[in-house]
Amino acid sequence: MKHRIDTYFQALVDNGGSDLHLSEGQPPKIRVHGDIVPIEEGILTHEDMVELMEPICPPKLWKIFEKGGDADFAYEMNAESRFRCNYMKQQRGYCCVFRLIPTKILTMEQLNVPEQIKRFGEMRSGLVLVTGPTGSGKSTTLAALIDYINTNFARHIITVEEPIEFVHPSKRSIITQREVPENCPTFADGLRASLREDSDIVLVGEMRDLETISLALTAAETGLLVFGTLHTNNARKTIDRIIDVFPAEQQAQARTMLAGSLRGVVAQLLMKRADKPGRVAVNEILFATPAVSAIIREGATQKLADVIIGGKSLGMQFMDDAIWQKLQQGLVSPQEAYMKAIDKARFKNFLPPEDSILANAGGA
Repeated sequence: MKHRIDTYFQALVDNGGSDLHLSEGQPPKIRVHGDIVPIEEGILTHEDMVELMEPICPPKLWKIFEKGGDADFAYEMNAESRFRCNYMKQQRGYCCVFRLIPTKILTMEQLNVPEQIKRFGEMRSGLVLVTGPTGSGKSTTLAALIDYINTNFARHIITVEEPIEFVHPSKRSIITQREVPENCPTFADGLRASLREDSDIVLVGEMRDLETISLALTAAETGLLVFGTLHTNNARKTIDRIIDVFPAEQQAQARTMLAGSLRGVVAQLLMKRADKPGRVAVNEILFATPAVSAIIREGATQKLADVIIGGKSLGMQFMDDAIWQKLQQGLVSPQEAYMKAIDKARFKNFLPPEDSILANAGGA
């Protein structure tokens, strides 16, 4: 059935956008290569919003949205176009954001992510964290990694997601995809159940609370390979975030558990390209070594940068080095490199004079 909102979805697809934003009192807008632009001039009324939002939302979730002000689900317009949908109420009324999910899962090679990330898919147990801010493409990278496992190994892979984004057909592996709250009440419930479901690998769509993180550590310790996502920008912040979720009296034990179960961290950022329209991914990669485990146990995460920089021969990659490489290749601008870098002093000398003045004043 064709819905009115499909016109906006088609505009998103035709313009190569990633997200559609509809908000009461605003014109419809899309995000293209990181920038938000309007696609028509008309202002959306409350009646418009209801007419656009309600027909594609499952009736049960529409009631939840009207009562609680939030809802998440997936919508498939056609075989080529699937969307992750987030409904919310805000100051001016109804609002919704839609993320375009590619129906074709790209390979690691097509995404041009570092080859060594495949090593995480070849592991048999432990915790692997794929991190990055919202919209950084971490779900896409993780889908490619799951597809690599699915193609090359015979495993039982369980995913717990809210909502299900990439739909994986079973290949050599068996893939069981569960959606929160449709198929299981919470991430923690889905993770807990997976321990009884003859799973080899569990993907946790978001590790955002103490119960889920604690269960993920336990599952990794008991022999499962657990993939989890967090909204952090680099390996150090990722480990700090995991530990900080625990109450102070439990943090020493949490550090010990994480030191024993962590296998690695892949942090991802998207940067605007300078050579052509689009964005390019940059990755920080940490592989757990005895030195990394000791740092986690000690709580001395400020030492991780030196370990990652010194671990290049082991396949590790520091975020600023990855950004530096893209700058040297002419793929990103000095301004973009400066804004995304951890050590901004390293990139400041490459800024044009007017931007250098701003950086010196602390305005960038």
